[in-house]
Amino acid sequence: MPNQDQLKMHSLNLVDSNIEKIAALFPNCVTEAQIENGELKKAIDFDLLKQELSQVLVEGEQERYRLDWVGKKESILTANAPIAKTLRPCREESVNFDSTENLFIEGDNLEALKLLQENYLGKVKMIYIDPPYNTGNDFIYEDDFAESTEVFFEKSNQVDEEGNRLIANTDSNGRFHSDWLSMMYSRLKLARNLLTDDGVIFISLDDSEINNLGNMCNEIFGEKNFIAKIIWQKKTSPDARMNISAAHDYIMIYGKNSELVYFNSLPFDSERLKGYTNPDNDPRGDWASVDITGQTGRAPKSQFYEITTPSGLKMTPPSGRCWAMAQKTFLDLVADNRIWFGRDGENRPRLKKFLSESDGVRPWTWWDNKSVGHNQEGSQELKELFDGNVLFDNPKPIKLLSRIISLSTKKNDIVLDFFGGSGTTAHAIFEQNILDGNYRKFIVIQLKELINKIGNDFKSNATALKLNYEFVSDISKERIRRAGTKIIEENKGAEGIENLDIGFRVLKIDSTNMKDVYYTPDAYKQVDILDLADHIKEDRTSEDLLFQVMLDWGLELSLPIERKTIQGKEVFYVAGNSLVACFDELNFKMVDEIAQDKPLRVVSAERAIQLDHDKTNIKERFKQLSPETEVKFI
Repeated sequence: MPNQDQLKMHSLNLVDSNIEKIAALFPNCVTEAQIENGELKKAIDFDLLKQELSQVLVEGEQERYRLDWVGKKESILTANAPIAKTLRPCREESVNFDSTENLFIEGDNLEALKLLQENYLGKVKMIYIDPPYNTGNDFIYEDDFAESTEVFFEKSNQVDEEGNRLIANTDSNGRFHSDWLSMMYSRLKLARNLLTDDGVIFISLDDSEINNLGNMCNEIFGEKNFIAKIIWQKKTSPDARMNISAAHDYIMIYGKNSELVYFNSLPFDSERLKGYTNPDNDPRGDWASVDITGQTGRAPKSQFYEITTPSGLKMTPPSGRCWAMAQKTFLDLVADNRIWFGRDGENRPRLKKFLSESDGVRPWTWWDNKSVGHNQEGSQELKELFDGNVLFDNPKPIKLLSRIISLSTKKNDIVLDFFGGSGTTAHAIFEQNILDGNYRKFIVIQLKELINKIGNDFKSNATALKLNYEFVSDISKERIRRAGTKIIEENKGAEGIENLDIGFRVLKIDSTNMKDVYYTPDAYKQVDILDLADHIKEDRTSEDLLFQVMLDWGLELSLPIERKTIQGKEVFYVAGNSLVACFDELNFKMVDEIAQDKPLRVVSAERAIQLDHDKTNIKERFKQLSPETEVKFI
């Protein structure tokens, strides 16, 4: 494995991380176990750990309340195992590559979530996913389970064949529910790590797996972090072919820590606004009146008193009711012209609620299609973008995603969608950003799946292929491009339009940039290592290496990148002086010039060092000129 001067160049091994956390709490449960090559490795004594967490004597497996299925342990292994993969930038498919803060990741979402663990740990405010519903006609990910973390890592170093990641999950499959649960469990487990402490996840689903999803989320997020199960009216009329036609889908909401979650209010719709008028010409503007009586219950005596209206009528609360406030509070409101007695001053008093002082409507669990759109609306929106062609089956409407985004996010928040599909989430973020000026950023992940391999579930195969879209992700990217262009055209001259980020940086999952010798030098003889003096693959560019370094060092992948020429060599500056990378030949004049910028991190390639002792001299030179700079090599 790489020495301390080298970057590891692979995703986090979450097993090692979890062992360290347990060791800090229960050091007596840490032991050593021999792995395949004979080396000793830190491990957990699970029998001791069980006893530490139990108030009774633990003797073997016991019945307990839990969600279980065939393959659950494998899905946990899959989530925790590291992979030797990277993200390769693709400028030609991106929009505004150098300036955008949005990401489109093309590849397996499980691998993408692993790769993002360090860079976006605790940074994502909201996750929305629209996964396969498991109706018997859906395609799910065929995850490659391995018998150990080491084997999983070795397999991940290979290049995957394109178009082989989805399989049909028909209801004749003996593991119909189990396969779906395994697919979702590993992904949700990794996704939770990315959420901010006050972050939330929204998951669209129908009746097929909603109960299993709830039980699974209770386990991953914690039952106390359940927030709501939204009912979304997805249709406008019943299906005559069904005995009872499903009119709705669900949107399950969980928080990382529900006690910290705060949702924004919704704006008033046109019907609600009709209730606000200003019959007394109050300078504070339109208002609506609300009742100021309440149930008696345990109301104090101070809430039972006589009121005299402006017309001279005297009244007490209705039978079985009390005033909702003490008399002094009521009189203060009267003095401030916040109590309405009717036009003639003789009605029962009501409290004036001013539109100008309201922050909107609090959300509830019923979302009708008039407010947030329906399936047909989503299809029509996509059809209009693609010149009348239907390319996706029932994409979510923009209004639905806009509501989710407006409820749960604010300025500069990051939104993640790792079942990107048609790209509705990215489109809705563009729309919502121009609407309220809160410029959010997105990370959309979509598998590069061959269109002609996903069967009838993607009923627009022929149309997509006719339009030269080979992969599902091709359509996703094109939808986002067209949506951004359309929004700019429709909002010419609008305030803030010049600041709207309609770009996205395309990054593609691929095998690591490093040859196998980088990870397992002990497996090679000395003569082989001499033949492999350069352990970077021949087809990889400097920008490829830069992004793997950014992954390894935990830097956000949307940070601005500047190319400079120093002493005739190409040098990358990421986010100012956060990271400086040079993969060309490095000399001491370059070191002196780079050191003047006091970079936090510097990385170079060993192939760029002429002599072995130069590596030590370069590190010492930085230590003299810029002692805070951390220097690594690949």
